[in-house]
Amino acid sequence: MNNIIVTVARGFGTGGKEIASKVAKQMGVSCYENRILTLASQMSGLDESLFNEVNEKIRDKGGFAAFLKGLPRATHYIAHNEKFVSDETLFEYQRKIIEELADTQSCVIVGKCADWILRGRDNVISIYVEAPRDFCLKRTMANMGVTEEVAAATIAHTDKFRADYYKYYTKGNYWTNPINYDMTLNSEKIGIENCVRIICDYVDLKKKDLSIE
Repeated sequence: MNNIIVTVARGFGTGGKEIASKVAKQMGVSCYENRILTLASQMSGLDESLFNEVNEKIRDKGGFAAFLKGLPRATHYIAHNEKFVSDETLFEYQRKIIEELADTQSCVIVGKCADWILRGRDNVISIYVEAPRDFCLKRTMANMGVTEEVAAATIAHTDKFRADYYKYYTKGNYWTNPINYDMTLNSEKIGIENCVRIICDYVDLKKKDLSIE
């Protein structure tokens, strides 16, 4: 074992995605989110043998991660009124992709139940980022250029979607349960940059414990 993976779950508008991206930059590794969905969507129509064939070809051409990094981000985003609908095949391919990444490189993975999929691995650090609603509202209004009403609806529905998604694919576990994570951070009280610093410091401690250079 010579790699370390950071998974980041986050409430909508908390800055969790920004934190994950900055942590990845500090670590000098890739940050994965929507490209996992892109590849899983492309592969979800394939049977097991075809998936393995594609996987081997990807390895031959310079690595699974290099291939994934070159993909466009998924064009699908959760609409503020979208309800969760299960897709077992799509999730299974996302799981395979996440496990492949964790087996082969150090990286940061945002969402996708990555903390649950990779649970039990000593070299995985799982982070949950949350913040008070007012903070999330202001960030969402600024980032999306929407009214407070639209921002509030987007936060409520997206977080419900994520909670339902997590509960379904983890067989009843709760997305916000602190027991699922190594660390839960309040991005308003701590600040975005300090969240990044705290996570990176913990990564360094974990590396020492695992004798990872």
